[in-house]
Parts: sequence; structure tokens; C-alpha cells
Amino acid sequence: MTDDVLIERFLEGDIHAFNLLVWRWERPIFNFVYRNLGNEETAQDVCQHVFLRVYKKLKTLRERQKFSSWIYRIALNLCRDEYKKRKNHRLISIESDPEDPPSYSCQQIMDASVQTPEDLCHQQSVSELLKEALMKLPEEQRTVIIMKQYQGLKFIEIADILKQPVNTVKSRLYNGLQSLRIFLEKSKVNKEVLLHEM
Repeated sequence: MTDDVLIERFLEGDIHAFNLLVWRWERPIFNFVYRNLGNEETAQDVCQHVFLRVYKKLKTLRERQKFSSWIYRIALNLCRDEYKKRKNHRLISIESDPEDPPSYSCQQIMDASVQTPEDLCHQQSVSELLKEALMKLPEEQRTVIIMKQYQGLKFIEIADILKQPVNTVKSRLYNGLQSLRIFLEKSKVNKEVLLHEM
């Protein structure tokens, strides 16, 4: 059953249809929010607010075929609201020099560096390093990386969610991946481990 059908049934009074929408979207939305905020408890709270807002506003959605973009946009806006609440939270760019960042291709990002997995046992886990690196990226780069690498969205879908041109989305992904590569090279994460995590 498609999202469109479930939405139609819900708007006709079938609460079970809404429960099915939640069941279908709960995991992807939680993963998106969690990777944006980096805290499981906060992510759960934000997810509840996402579905509460969907419940209240679903009747205002005109293009039902764009439900996925709409729900991601709601989640992103609530993540941004959460950042505003964290007055002491400061995002730091991990680019070495924002005026003159090094140039790497997306494939080179994955071709980085060089310590064996055995050596990594003496460091933080790779997933923790990735989480740390993502949280240091500017919000617009982090969002695109999460949507593309973790949520598996297409560039055109991300552009629709963010209301940005596709080329802007691609540029943010490219710049964010460059910054991630620099951070992970410093942490001596090799290509195979990084591919497994992303």
C-alpha cells in the first residue's frame, strides 16, 4: 500500500492508516534525526514531535506524492529548532582553511589512508569517529551527507527537501566529504573500514 493510499485513508478517518505511515517512516526519520543531533534520547523526542506535526498537518499537504520530501523537511526543521535550544552547542568547521580548502574528488575521499583495523582497536570506534566528524561539519553539509550516504536519497529528492538547486546539493556533499576525509585521515581510518561504516 502506497503512502498516498494511507494518507487518503487517514484523512477519511482511518487511524490505522496513520499508524502504518508511522511504522513505515519511524526508522528512517529516527536515523536521520539521530545522525543530525547525535543524541539518542533527543532524537526520540524530536521524532515524536515529527509525527505529531505530521498528524496535525497532513491535511494541508497538497502534493501527496511528495510526502517523503515533506516529512524529511519537517524533521530537518525540528532538528534546526533543537540546535537553537542548545545555546552552548557550537559547531566547528573541520576544514583546515575555509578560504583555501584542499581539493579532493569523492572517490579520493574513500581512498584515504592507512592504518590497519587492528590498530584502530586502540582508538575510538569508527562509528564514533564518524559521528564526531559529522557533528563538526556545518549544518548544510552534514544534512546533505546524511540524506545521501545514510538515507540513500537521490540528489533531486534532497534538492526538493532543502528547496535548493541540485548543483548546490552536490557542492555541499563534495565539500562535506572533503572535510570528513581530512578529519578521518587524522584519525587514521582506512578505506575499507570507512566504506563499511558509510
